[in-house]
Amino acid sequence: MKFLLLMLGLSISSATYAQEINDHYKIYDVKKQKTITIEDIITDMNANDVLFFGEDHNDSIGHYLEAEIFKKLSTAYPQKTALSLEMFYTDVQPEVDEYLAGLISEKNFIKEGRAWGNYKDYKPLVEYAKAHQLKVIAANAATRYSNAVTMGGLKVLENFPKNSFNFLPPTPIDTARGRYYEKFTETLGGHNMGSMKIYQTQNLWDATMAWSINKFVKANKGIKVLQLNGRFHSDEKLGTLAKLAQASPKLKILNISSFSDESFAKPDWEKFKNLGDYIIITDPTVKRSY
Repeated sequence: MKFLLLMLGLSISSATYAQEINDHYKIYDVKKQKTITIEDIITDMNANDVLFFGEDHNDSIGHYLEAEIFKKLSTAYPQKTALSLEMFYTDVQPEVDEYLAGLISEKNFIKEGRAWGNYKDYKPLVEYAKAHQLKVIAANAATRYSNAVTMGGLKVLENFPKNSFNFLPPTPIDTARGRYYEKFTETLGGHNMGSMKIYQTQNLWDATMAWSINKFVKANKGIKVLQLNGRFHSDEKLGTLAKLAQASPKLKILNISSFSDESFAKPDWEKFKNLGDYIIITDPTVKRSY
């Protein structure tokens, strides 16, 4: 954690660092209508299977909280906790497993595992998993597949050879309608054929991550999964979360929506209550990670 604290510009004194970090985020439980602690979320996971952490990819405080939640979750459920990441692709699962087993170098892992450019933000979680022999799921669809869908729509997947589906969810992949599509078009600024193909790529990512998690939980009964993704994928329990719930209706899922907001000093929790089970607002004055 030391490098992260330095990045945040905070003291690294062991006696004070936790309180300094605590001053830069607030957690709200939508159901209980009150602010809570990380420990409260961990307690709630006793009756749940998967916890989505919807992040802003450059939120330094959010990354710190992800690592803390993972650590506390695995402490509460020793050897019964796994990490699932949007930031790694299904076809590099062998490289992830090899690195966690200490068989390849970090340099090779980052290069051949095609780690995101901001891998430093997720490194504390991966290193914790490695040190404690915990599973990490490389959950997302590789760029070659998403690029193909962006060019030709989801139908193009029908042309891929059978062995490609070692890394892809079964077809056909549904294109979600309703609120999720409305949010997406609002983000892109309107409806057009180009945006529909980009939206189908979004659906590919959602379907692949949901498939990856579902496949893992079926093979590993009783393990708690922490899934990290950009918050658009899970806000309002849409996107990846909705596809996972559809694939496995008995799975009990919670979600966090975490983001920086100018209302940090006095949040209007009512404004954000539709986003998830828990809302985390982080201090907008803290430097972004990139």
